[in-house]
Amino acid sequence: MGQRQGSLEKLGMNPSFWQNKSVFLTGHTGFKGSWLSLWLQKMGAKVHGYALAPATDPSLFEVARVQDRLAGHQIGDLLDVEALTRALKAARPKIVLHLAAQSLVRRSYQQPLQTYATNVLGTATLLEAVRACSDVAAVVSVTSDKCYDNREWLWGYREIDGLGGHDPYSSSKACAELVTAAYRSSFLEAAGVAVASARAGNVIGGGDWAEDRLLPDFFRALDAGRTLEVRHPEATRPWQHVLEPLAGYLALAQKLVESPRSAAQAWNFGPGEESERTVHWILDYLGRGTPAGGWQHVQAQHPHEARMLKLDSCRARDLLGWMPRWNIVQALDRTRAWHESWRARADMRQVCNAQIDDYSNAGTRDHAG
Repeated sequence: MGQRQGSLEKLGMNPSFWQNKSVFLTGHTGFKGSWLSLWLQKMGAKVHGYALAPATDPSLFEVARVQDRLAGHQIGDLLDVEALTRALKAARPKIVLHLAAQSLVRRSYQQPLQTYATNVLGTATLLEAVRACSDVAAVVSVTSDKCYDNREWLWGYREIDGLGGHDPYSSSKACAELVTAAYRSSFLEAAGVAVASARAGNVIGGGDWAEDRLLPDFFRALDAGRTLEVRHPEATRPWQHVLEPLAGYLALAQKLVESPRSAAQAWNFGPGEESERTVHWILDYLGRGTPAGGWQHVQAQHPHEARMLKLDSCRARDLLGWMPRWNIVQALDRTRAWHESWRARADMRQVCNAQIDDYSNAGTRDHAG
């Protein structure tokens, strides 16, 4: 582990810190939660998961056999405070990583009440359960870059900028930030529990089969040999591989345990400027050299979606030592390679672990796109 540990320590993350640590992870059956579960398992953590059943079929949770080495796996509703509290007390975790959420913007227009219930009341329920568990030392509550009052500026939002949200999903994440801050100042800080929130941008990576997301939609169209219909080809997003923010969450959790006073605040984990690309650039790159992979712009009425959103991650870089490792081309190449391995019926747990090792051994560097 020596080389990998030394490389990761440059990002403020020490793999040996996680050895035998009891970790409670909500949303472990989801895309990000499954990748995070696998990474924690590789580092020797005792991972206890609490979530709804996987939302897609196939799912990363199933194809990578995430459940195989979990210390605990419970299918449960985040809003069931009694069941959640029992699961938390049984796990006796040192660290809680809260990823469970309704994470789709377009679904939030269709199911606004469910979105607010899960993202706002669900966060409050999780923090209320933490109050009843004396073992917890640190909580990382994952929200979104969309929690900001987005003016579509050309510069990145800082953690001190105003919260807001045009759509139910975005505003629910802003509300979750307020709930997290209120529980920290009203209850958990005094109880010796360090609480931070983490805000990341659009993540990509193998094993995402969610609806209405660009890369899953692209691969579905590619596999079916059809043309992908695109709503906003000129929209610009800060794309990053899923392992980038996960490394940030892990570094932040470690910092919360080791230096709770300085770490208990909000943190951005965004990519470098070279990874801020338009939707059509992403599709054109992925579609190169394929017999299918074409796309067309569909002119129709669609719910509002932001066209420009950037994060300023200076706080994480300066105070945590976290930096992105893979530029947009590397992130897309790994995502495509993962999908091709899945299509070839490879052992996807091994493929995931190999990509985690690849990321862990990479050096931080200047991203020349």
